[in-house]
Amino acid sequence: MNGMSFLRTHLARLLSPHKFQPQAYDHVLRQEERKRNAFAKTCFYILANPVRDGLIKESERWPFCGAVIPGYPDLHPLDQDFWPLFWRLYTSSRASDASERKLPPRNSQETHVLT
Repeated sequence: MNGMSFLRTHLARLLSPHKFQPQAYDHVLRQEERKRNAFAKTCFYILANPVRDGLIKESERWPFCGAVIPGYPDLHPLDQDFWPLFWRLYTSSRASDASERKLPPRNSQETHVLT
């Protein structure tokens, strides 16, 4: 995590007066969260963060959202053709045994600290 620490330190002065949140929340998406509708719902929730924060009125106007899919640099999650193409690319690149992998059970008491 030295890279993230370096990035946060050196970007802080460029972003001033804005600040990074103290700690990001992340987790590996579970099988239920990787289904089409659940995954899209999560993406739209994240895309709406600037609207909920009052930074903009519509998600489409936020210049710092999007997705980087190799070979498709201009493809954006709010474009009408994004999801069919995304799922086609995802399905074709997915490991054949991915659905058989067993993840450890979630522990709601566990704190995720990046070191």
